[in-house]
Formats: sequence, structure tokens, C-alpha cells
Amino acid sequence: MDPFDVLGVDPDADEATVARAYRDRVKETHPDQGGSREAFMRLQKAYAAIRSGEATVDESGRTGTNGSSPTTATAAGPATTDEPTAPPPGTSRMEYLNYEVLADHGWEIDDEDLFEAAAETDLGPEAYGRILVDHDETLLEAAERAGFAWPYACRGGACANCAVLVREGDVEMAQSHVLPKGMVDEGIRLSCLCRPRSEELQVVYNIKHLPGLDELRLPSQQF
Repeated sequence: MDPFDVLGVDPDADEATVARAYRDRVKETHPDQGGSREAFMRLQKAYAAIRSGEATVDESGRTGTNGSSPTTATAAGPATTDEPTAPPPGTSRMEYLNYEVLADHGWEIDDEDLFEAAAETDLGPEAYGRILVDHDETLLEAAERAGFAWPYACRGGACANCAVLVREGDVEMAQSHVLPKGMVDEGIRLSCLCRPRSEELQVVYNIKHLPGLDELRLPSQQF
């Protein structure tokens, strides 16, 4: 396996370039983004080889890893397992659910097994799924990057159009927002201001019609 080729970087690329290439490739190969487990694990192995110094370049310029003959060809990916794949460094896995589908299935927003039930139901990707969120982007930005149109209006914390309920996980939200303390204590956040701080998140989005949020809304840009 040529680790540099897998990441698409030159053998003399600096650490920042390698890290940036890894994060870009993760968005293409991770199973949560529609990629294959084999491609993702191969990418992880290549990134680890470069960071650890195991990746080598011989006198002829051919690249490979220590313990194997350098080669210009790429090898098959490692064997896969049925264990869940952890989110890559610098990202979190967000499991999301559209509030609008709850009533259709007799679910309540505080049901303990809400996300388990959603996972076992034939819901479309707009209603339920998982995406990766970079730690330096907001939940709203991640949803839009994945091709979804989550509701919003101001993008600055001055309304509650983009409100979500964080059922599990930790997020960091800027302090300049309109949500009263009681709502924040209940787990309500604004997706335009939230960034993930735990590996896994469970988020119910499109909750703008919950009691108390109506008066905090502005004319909507989505939905």
C-alpha cells in the first residue's frame, strides 16, 4: 500500500497538509457518508503510517511502509469487522431525527428508545440518519454540507427557527442567543451556533413548533 497515494499527498507533504487531506478523504470514504468500510479502514491505516513515520520512500522514489516492499501499486484494504466504526479524529457522529415524523409513528420526543425505534423503521434520509460533523463546524453547517435543508432564519442566535433537542452527547453553543435558561437546561440548542464536543450525538431537529419556541421564531428561510 502506498500511504501517500491513498491520501493523495506528496511524500514530502507537511503535517498540516496530510491532516487536511485526511479530513477531506474521510468525507468521501466514511461509511456514515456513503463510503465503504474497506476504503475507510484503508485510509485510516495510511494516515497512521504517515504520522508514525512507518511510511517510507526508497532511493528510486517508490513509496510504501516499513515491513513491506515499497511499491507503486496500492494493496487491498484490511479485513473488516462488524464492530461500529468510530468517528475519525476531529469529527463527531450525529444521529438525527426529524420531529415532524414522531406523530406519524406514535412516538414522543422523550421516549427512551426513540432513536432505536427510528433506526428500525423505514424512514427516508431527510427524516432519520447519521452524518459526520467536523468539530469546527456547526450542526446546521454539517446538515447542509450533507445536502439537507434544515430550518433556519437568522444564523446568528436571534431566533429559534433552527432549534434542536440534543438527546445525547455534548455540544458547545455561543452565549449570544435568545433561548431562555430553562430551555437550555432541557437540552434545546440552536443548530446554527452549536459545535460538537463528544464523539456521538443524538439530535431531534425541526422542533420549532414546540411550546415556547413559536414566539422566538422569525420568518423562515427553510421549511
